[in-house]
Amino acid sequence: MIILLFIILLLFIGVYVFMHSPAFGKPATGERLKRIQASAYFRDGQFQNLSHTPNLTEGASMLRVMRDFFFGKKERNKPAATLPSQKTDLHTLDKKEQVLVWFGHSSYFLQLDGKKILVDPVFCGHASPFSFTTRSYAGADVYTPDDMPEIDILFITHDHWDHLDHATVTALQPKIKQVITGLGTGAHLERWGYDPGKITELNWYEQYHPFESFQVHALPARHFSGRGFTRNKNSWASFALRTPGWNIYLGGDSGYDTHFATIGEKYGPFDLAILECGQYNLYWKYIHMLPEEVVQAAKDLHADKLLPVHWAKFSLGLHPWDEPILRVTAAAEQAAQPILHPMIGQKLDLRAPATLRWWEGLF
Repeated sequence: MIILLFIILLLFIGVYVFMHSPAFGKPATGERLKRIQASAYFRDGQFQNLSHTPNLTEGASMLRVMRDFFFGKKERNKPAATLPSQKTDLHTLDKKEQVLVWFGHSSYFLQLDGKKILVDPVFCGHASPFSFTTRSYAGADVYTPDDMPEIDILFITHDHWDHLDHATVTALQPKIKQVITGLGTGAHLERWGYDPGKITELNWYEQYHPFESFQVHALPARHFSGRGFTRNKNSWASFALRTPGWNIYLGGDSGYDTHFATIGEKYGPFDLAILECGQYNLYWKYIHMLPEEVVQAAKDLHADKLLPVHWAKFSLGLHPWDEPILRVTAAAEQAAQPILHPMIGQKLDLRAPATLRWWEGLF
């Protein structure tokens, strides 16, 4: 009995130490915490969505979800072949180019009107606290922090491991001129060495001018946050980015809801809506959109073009790896919604975008 208690104690200590390691970040304290608590969207000790948002769909249980996730049949859950990709030298871009480079999942680079922007970079090869789990697909990790130029704005939509990676943002820190994120997330970045003066944390519907003629509007999403056992202590957000020549919606993660139509009416139309499409399931339909809902969200936003992300790098759901792009392209065609689907690493000219169905035949 004493030996058993000793083992349990060691396990408890090990878990505690691990959960307090730098990669898990830091909770908000002091003035940051006061600002969070003053938010109209922070109630009962946590951030709230605009609509009631259960973690799981009615009738689903965590036990059933875990059973299906670990023991269910996963047909073509990962690509059998190495994903094709391109490598673009981001250091030598002409300043006049208006381009987007997608790195797989929800990480992408934009150069707009001379400014270099990076969103939710994850270049570590995995999307979890453990390097041996949730590994990226072969061919999906062709970029590293060294491949990034100096970044004028780093956007972090929320603090989940597949959007905010400790190793990546720590390596990028010398190249980042400023960070824009939701309330509370700055505490993680400060623990990782970021100058507080470079971090701007926005509440939903707050506006910020990072440069002359550039506007950023922090907007709602229907999701959740948290890097450990506690949830929703930090905000999650989408962003409307207005530059002299562009109006682009950076969607982050979100379930479908009426906020898309509200944003479209007030902040649209958008030249491009970048929306998550992948890692969905009917078990958690309130926090991740189904592909057909992604197309409807683009319509609600009055988006000229749609770029579906959150796929082709990690398996965080139960669907085949290519199901998101198959379903969303079919739905977009039916709805007459122009859609972009660049290859990982491809330099996409936003003024005359051209993309191929590069995933076809990869089984």
